[in-house]
Amino acid sequence: MDNLNVAVLIKLEPDFSEGNVSYNPDGTLNRAETKNTLGPHSAIAAHAAFFARVMYGAKVSIGTMGPPIADLALQQAQEISDAEELHLYSDRLFAGADTLGTAEVIKTGIEKMQGKMDIVFAGHRASDGETGQTGPQTAWKLGFTFLGNVISYSVDMESRLIRAKRLVSLQGIPDVIEEIEAPLPVFISIDPTYKSSFDTVSQRLAFHKYQKEAKQRAENYKDYFKIFNAEQLGVDETLVGLPGSPTIVYKVERVPKSTATRRAEIVDGSDPEQITKVVAKMKEALSAMVIK
Repeated sequence: MDNLNVAVLIKLEPDFSEGNVSYNPDGTLNRAETKNTLGPHSAIAAHAAFFARVMYGAKVSIGTMGPPIADLALQQAQEISDAEELHLYSDRLFAGADTLGTAEVIKTGIEKMQGKMDIVFAGHRASDGETGQTGPQTAWKLGFTFLGNVISYSVDMESRLIRAKRLVSLQGIPDVIEEIEAPLPVFISIDPTYKSSFDTVSQRLAFHKYQKEAKQRAENYKDYFKIFNAEQLGVDETLVGLPGSPTIVYKVERVPKSTATRRAEIVDGSDPEQITKVVAKMKEALSAMVIK
């Protein structure tokens, strides 16, 4: 029975939770002065890859395109997934790429990983882009079957088939669960609701074993880390960066912060008089509504 090779595509993203996002005068993000971290959707993809590590003993590789500081995201993803191989694709030539130009770099990087990939995982989208296009475009360039919005999966190692459940909308009905089957290799975009489940004692023992291994590896992540520039990847320069990006950004504007117009009032629920006033205001607001 062949081993399972899986890859995870991740991204270093602004840590919007810190509230210290910095912008340039033209409204674009000032990445040098903004704290960065592993993107939340990338983290979910790393958890999905770790499931394959625990369940099938899969070899995990991680790839990302970005500046040199993106090694931070690789380290964080390694601690989640127990990856044995970390790739950073970094070159000034890649700057200004849209999703298609990024997909070309990532596709070429995946082909540089050790072993032929059976499954490639990616997050649903990136919090600083929100397009959700890089994953499907990379799958297309690789020639892999694309499975989107996956909430759970299992692999039949003998038949090399993957069975997955997807959360989709069907004819206006939201949250429909679709069950599908596909031969490997596949590209999986993980739904934000994904959660790994380990039900048996042997699975939980394996989980703790690989979790401990992942932490040790992440402490020495440089031992697993490789950085590739454009020449080392061997990319076609016309397909990456600005030359390989058909998207044109006409203008970027910062959305002004609106002025607060609402006031909060604290009401003592034990005071009947105050409750009466609240009810009166509610009746007044409801009477002003026109129902057709």
